[in-house]
Amino acid sequence: MSEFRFRQFSVKNEASAMKVGTDAVLLGAAMTLRPSDRSLLDVGTGTGVIALMTAQRLPSPAFQIEAIDIDPESAAEAAENFAASPWSTHLRTHCIPLSRYCTDGLDLIFSNPPYYDSSLKNPDARESAARHTETLSYRGLCAFAATHLKPEGRLSLILPSDCEKDLLRTAASFGLYPFRLLRIRTTPAKPVSRLIAEFSRSRTQPEASELTLMDSSGKRSREYVSLTREFYL
Repeated sequence: MSEFRFRQFSVKNEASAMKVGTDAVLLGAAMTLRPSDRSLLDVGTGTGVIALMTAQRLPSPAFQIEAIDIDPESAAEAAENFAASPWSTHLRTHCIPLSRYCTDGLDLIFSNPPYYDSSLKNPDARESAARHTETLSYRGLCAFAATHLKPEGRLSLILPSDCEKDLLRTAASFGLYPFRLLRIRTTPAKPVSRLIAEFSRSRTQPEASELTLMDSSGKRSREYVSLTREFYL
């Protein structure tokens, strides 16, 4: 699909190496946002859909979302999507790697990062960079977050569920601890396949819950419809 139409914005989905998908929509709809959030960073923005969903959800007009991507065509498409949105003055795109982004004092870093290893390389170089951990690992995200978040800042990620143990161990090595874990399964009969994990510097018992995307009849579940209702036409 060349364009996704949401309730308050549209997303061109032609040039980006990483297309709009369920993972991005889930993170955009489900991650924790706070009224005090002002400075946010979207790492590996792709089309910019997560940043746009975040902008729609933020209650204060005094926020700024910076979105970075190493792929020039993805960054350009995200910039075009941002410019056409109601929040154009609050969204900016940069075609740079995370290692070159220097702003500190972030309230929230969020990402739908690559998660395939080198054994599963895609022959398309751009899509491979978007999907494989050599370009952006959750270890790199945790290291960056530990340095650039405000003391009360957070990191929100969506990853395959089999990454959970290593992700939690890696985050803890950088002084980041989960405050919320949302485990996602496609249907009631299938195992958990995705995890939204949110971290802060506070050691607390994380809020743990599950989300099932479809009911046993193959229709969108009530909980998924409720979660995404404000975005879909």
